[in-house]
Amino acid sequence: MNLPDLDKVIHERARLRILACLVSHPMHTCSFTELKESLDMTAGNLSSQLSVLESSEYIEIKKKFRGKKPLTEVVLTGKGSEEFGKYIDTLDQMIAALKPKK
Repeated sequence: MNLPDLDKVIHERARLRILACLVSHPMHTCSFTELKESLDMTAGNLSSQLSVLESSEYIEIKKKFRGKKPLTEVVLTGKGSEEFGKYIDTLDQMIAALKPKK
């Protein structure tokens, strides 16, 4: 059986959860704090995983201020959205290939 490869950047559990969270939010944007709390991740782990996603151009990190408080926003890029869609399609193909034939 010839199964397709999964995107290794997305397939890591934490990065998959981050992208799924971004895809599900309006405007595909979350604050760092929102991601950290909703995914129950440490700041260090989240930062590390975001660096990998950013270097792959799947997300963009924007730093700005809300009033006088710093705000870090994580934005899903067009490439990230496209690659996440391909990842889901690949999973669907794998599942279909593994189902018993009737």
